[in-house]
Amino acid sequence: MLPVDPALTHCQALEEAVGVFREAHSAHVTAWGEELAEALHGGGRLLAAGNGGSAAQAQHLTAELVGRYQADRRPYSAIALHADTSAVTAIGNDYGYADVFARQVTAHGRPGDVVLLLSTSGRSENLVNAALAGRRAGLRVWALTGPAPNPLAAAADDALCVAAATTATVQEVHLVAVHLLCEAFDAAQELAEDVPAATAPPPAAGRGVRLTAGEGGPPPV
Repeated sequence: MLPVDPALTHCQALEEAVGVFREAHSAHVTAWGEELAEALHGGGRLLAAGNGGSAAQAQHLTAELVGRYQADRRPYSAIALHADTSAVTAIGNDYGYADVFARQVTAHGRPGDVVLLLSTSGRSENLVNAALAGRRAGLRVWALTGPAPNPLAAAADDALCVAAATTATVQEVHLVAVHLLCEAFDAAQELAEDVPAATAPPPAAGRGVRLTAGEGGPPPV
């Protein structure tokens, strides 16, 4: 038998890190969920990215938004930038790996969109560059990182920094944060969906308007 149970040690470290995160950041991640629901309900998009395990976390989040987290609801636009392998390899080959996400943020980002970048170290150059590109484009840039201070947290508009001693524990708390974000998002979007249609703004001229016969246009087909 091992002199020290590694599973017990790992779980104890995780429990401690989750407790610290809950006390320090639970309200913060709920606020992110509310802001994200407002942005996406208004037609915005989430752009998410990470490297390695953090890429998996980012893609997990976008899947929950495009699909669903728990209860059924409408889909929302969310893209995991690392998942477009042709774009990642082409940009990496032509411009260098440091720009694989920044160039996509510049291409896809529009005012009102949110960029969420995940890094256990907070020191990945391609994510820092993506944060800077997002801010130049006028997007909201959030970072989910390991212990502060770090360059990614400094480059973002806002950051949630997990205080933990190991990469594994940081990554596990990031998954908790992703699920808390989804919880808050779903609760906030449900309230938004309950707003009576009469209070919604009218459609923009020329978009979604179909003329009928006698209204100055050809008859419908």
